[in-house]
Amino acid sequence: MTSDERRLHVLRAIVQDYVRTSEPVGSKALLERHQLGVSAATVRNDMALLEEEGLIAAPHTSAGRIPTDAGYRLFVDRLAAIKPMTKAERRAIEEFLAGAVDLDDVVGRSVRLLASLTNQVAVMQYPSLSRSTVRHIELVAVGGSRLMVVLIVNTGRVEQRVVDVGREMTGLGGEQTIQDVRAMLNAEATGRPLPDVSARLGAALETIAQADRPVAEAVVDSLGDALLAQTEERVVLAGTANLARVVTDFPRSIGPVLEALEEHVVLLKLMSSMSTLIDDDAVAVSIGAENPYEGFQSTSVITTNYGSAGGLGVVGPTRMDYPTTMTSVRAVAHYVSEILDS
Repeated sequence: MTSDERRLHVLRAIVQDYVRTSEPVGSKALLERHQLGVSAATVRNDMALLEEEGLIAAPHTSAGRIPTDAGYRLFVDRLAAIKPMTKAERRAIEEFLAGAVDLDDVVGRSVRLLASLTNQVAVMQYPSLSRSTVRHIELVAVGGSRLMVVLIVNTGRVEQRVVDVGREMTGLGGEQTIQDVRAMLNAEATGRPLPDVSARLGAALETIAQADRPVAEAVVDSLGDALLAQTEERVVLAGTANLARVVTDFPRSIGPVLEALEEHVVLLKLMSSMSTLIDDDAVAVSIGAENPYEGFQSTSVITTNYGSAGGLGVVGPTRMDYPTTMTSVRAVAHYVSEILDS
């Protein structure tokens, strides 16, 4: 083992002990808890070098040291592999999420589960309509001249509007008009990205019989309104109370963190910027001062993407069990993707 590898081993031991105990770690404790295979003098020398490199620091005059943001970053970057979940853990996640009855339930269950698994604040974006595609458009006569327009997207999200089409839709004539308009809508929109749908449907109105065109126009306008009304991204949180257990991990106050969590626009921007760093089923980790928003600069944020629809992750103190948390985030995202893609 080279001296650099040995110092990384010492850093890893300091991170693990500090995360577990929340107490500064000294050379004596390291030798007692870990099989380092070197003398106390060598460990003290390695700790001194790690401190010079800015990877650990002394919080006060005690002999112990704690990891810095840079130390956590090196620890995370050098993880050989994310801790695997047991079969029982994977089965429990799958069964809990599989019981969801609709999209709202999927999102609610996901954040509650992730908060429970990690003991952190769980954050999840609703599936973004701008990154979704149309699965089906349904028209249902609801009486007189009114139609219910139902838009179903590939993530399972459902938007519906009731529109007055200005004409009685009962009888054979009304049924035929509904069939013709429904066929046009689905021929033009199914499988298409939502941002492209309105323009395509507007152009396709010319294919509808002149007598039925006012009905089709009313339906297309209603779909456009539904899309515009839902362009605002949404985020859901769970487990904010978990921060109360670790209030001493925040150097000044927990207040700025709570205020930042309430700013959903900030959360969405942070998750969006981190999503560009994620490949395949990997996770992104932003530690302390790496976070561009002041309220999160005493926290670590771990996120990943589920499918192509959005992101989910956790926010917590930098003193975090990174391997286990990264595993939990990735596992929940995997099962959410399977549910929404099914």
